Amino acid sequence: MNGVVLVTGATGNVGRWVVTGLRARGLRARPGLRDPAGDPDAVAFDFRRPETFAPALAGSSALFLLRPPAIADVDRTLNPLVDAAIAAGVRRIVFLSVMGADTRGYIPHAKVEQHLRRGPSEWTFLRAGFFAQNLGDAYRIDIREHDELFVPAGHGRAAFVDARDLADAAVRLLAEDGHARRAYTATGSQALGFAEVAALLSAELGRQIRYPRPGALRYALRLRRRQLPSMQVLVQTLLHVGLRFGQAELVDPTLPALLGRPARTLAHYIADYRGLWLR
Repeated sequence: MNGVVLVTGATGNVGRWVVTGLRARGLRARPGLRDPAGDPDAVAFDFRRPETFAPALAGSSALFLLRPPAIADVDRTLNPLVDAAIAAGVRRIVFLSVMGADTRGYIPHAKVEQHLRRGPSEWTFLRAGFFAQNLGDAYRIDIREHDELFVPAGHGRAAFVDARDLADAAVRLLAEDGHARRAYTATGSQALGFAEVAALLSAELGRQIRYPRPGALRYALRLRRRQLPSMQVLVQTLLHVGLRFGQAELVDPTLPALLGRPARTLAHYIADYRGLWLR
């Protein structure tokens, strides 16, 4: 593929590695940032400011699209960006979706997938499993300050996938032909229960990390006390409760096939980022 790739979420867990990976291949990555100062290749972009869409897309031939957790209303944000990309002549759109978006129509990712399917673009869905990076992001405060893994997952298991692997796969989908109008499921290589995850953290950090198995209400109330938006609290709680019913336990062989190597393990991620949970 030739041309410029507009990368949304370019400072996040996946997007920043997509930028790095594209540039390592000699491709032009254009990070879309609310504040582009400091990166000569970056452009002003904000999902909530449609007036930034056309300038950010100008001259682009591909788009890496993801949904930031704080954005739930995709009909006013991501879907209009898709329309603007098609109008600007963007051919290839790789959307970082989630596993189960094809069956759970109530989640925001499903609406984006449906919108892309109705359009003429060469879309590709990378349906991610449960992020290893949740440990260093959404769960970081609880682990670091309270020595607990506080999620309402019960006895559910998750095949944790490393965002770095997702980024490597996305770069291949953006750079190579043969992936148009296809969906790929991307999971880690092993499904772990959260008690097992707490044990991995305990071993790496040298102190006991507990898994108290909170209920959905306790979890949602804790998120609200942290002043997260109501819709984000609802979506995040539903996604975690879904873990109890096996929504993230599938181990799929697709990711290693895309990467041409084994996927990173959760233990690998924890060792690489242990400083996140040190006091």
